[in-house]
Amino acid sequence: MTQTTSAARSARPIPEGYHTLTAALAIEGAAQAIDFYERVFEATVLGRMLGPDGQTVWHAELRIGDSRLMLSDAMPEMGARGPLALGGSPVTLHVYVEDADAVFQRAVDAGATVVQPLADAFWGDRYGRFRDPFGHEWGVATHIEDVSDEEMNRRAAAFTGSSSS
Repeated sequence: MTQTTSAARSARPIPEGYHTLTAALAIEGAAQAIDFYERVFEATVLGRMLGPDGQTVWHAELRIGDSRLMLSDAMPEMGARGPLALGGSPVTLHVYVEDADAVFQRAVDAGATVVQPLADAFWGDRYGRFRDPFGHEWGVATHIEDVSDEEMNRRAAAFTGSSSS
């Protein structure tokens, strides 16, 4: 049986400032990625722990809007491989922002590759996707319209050219 100190028992199960789910990315070039996320998403660096070499990012935390993002340099020897080593990522990080056009343009200006051009989407968001220079994909959206399920189904059918029945 594990013994816990009273300090550990009084700790909050979800620490102050965190949500239930927090993404943690392994990145080839974490320090450069932090700069990119500061520029594109106006991220705030909350902390950064470097390895013994003084350069490798062992752990960093950023705040983007009301959410945290954890990241580190890729460390294959520890099982942390980034998307560049893996040939891409099956994950898209979705971010709601006040002005998708401005964020998307900052991303492209900072070296991102457009995956899906920014457009008004049938579900009511202004939405587009880009791949950052480190291989991670981001969906950026500003909600512009509340759409009923019925209307969304109609629009989706029109978008795909299929029948809505």
